[in-house]
Amino acid sequence: MSTSLPGGTWTLGDLTVTRFGYGAMQLAGPWVMGPPADREGALAVLREAADNGITHIDTSDAYGPRITNELIREALHPYPESLHLATKVGATRDEQGGWPPARRPEDLRRQVHDNLTSLGLDVLDLVNLRLGDAEGPQPGSLAEAYGTLVELQQEGLIRHLGVSNATEEQVAEAQSIAPIVCVQNLYNLAHRHDDKLIDRLAAEGIAYVPFFPLGGFTPLQSSALSAVASRLGSTPMSVALAWLLQRSPNILLIPGTSSVTHLRENITGAALSLSSEDLAELDTIAGQR
Repeated sequence: MSTSLPGGTWTLGDLTVTRFGYGAMQLAGPWVMGPPADREGALAVLREAADNGITHIDTSDAYGPRITNELIREALHPYPESLHLATKVGATRDEQGGWPPARRPEDLRRQVHDNLTSLGLDVLDLVNLRLGDAEGPQPGSLAEAYGTLVELQQEGLIRHLGVSNATEEQVAEAQSIAPIVCVQNLYNLAHRHDDKLIDRLAAEGIAYVPFFPLGGFTPLQSSALSAVASRLGSTPMSVALAWLLQRSPNILLIPGTSSVTHLRENITGAALSLSSEDLAELDTIAGQR
């Protein structure tokens, strides 16, 4: 049974996706390592996402590793034509659960093939090149790494490309090499450093996919957000998601959860309508950091 999702749709290259998507990272075990405690529950969340009409699922073979991709394949393969899977390469996992960069050409080729295998696909709809490190974006050229993905795209293994955890300069450098359809960065009510980038990308028809929609709040900022949520009879997460959808039409949401109930709450919450007064109050949160 499909339902109307908040935000409508956006076009990634030649792919139409729902602006309300789903991020699969939380389906793996603790610290995104190993299998989930409730495998059937994880499969149920993926099927619920598809049943609700979500056509954009974000994943990576590094989650688990391989766990989330294998769950997606088990739950949803053969995939409906309308469902599009976005994955990312550029980092691997170590035994301590870290995310060491892996962006040499041979690393990226292996990761693309690993994603194809674990997802059961011949072509990946969208591959994001993950840059920087666990601390955030870091300066430096992406030319060699991005060029490798362009080669894989020319070989017919990747349909569209994007960048993740990137600086504005790296976004521009990628665009000078080959088109991107999205940028996936940390952004939320408290972390507004990409405001200008979002507006530029919107003008160019390129999607912006924020991760950690509630990440980084101090207690004071949480209190400010909670005050708006309480006044609207809603939750902080709902307000944060609704704010992102209203912030710019090119913003695509990929909130993650391992709970069917929470997924339904996120869908309902993102449809919340925020008034100009609500938006003005929420805009003060970034200034309180």
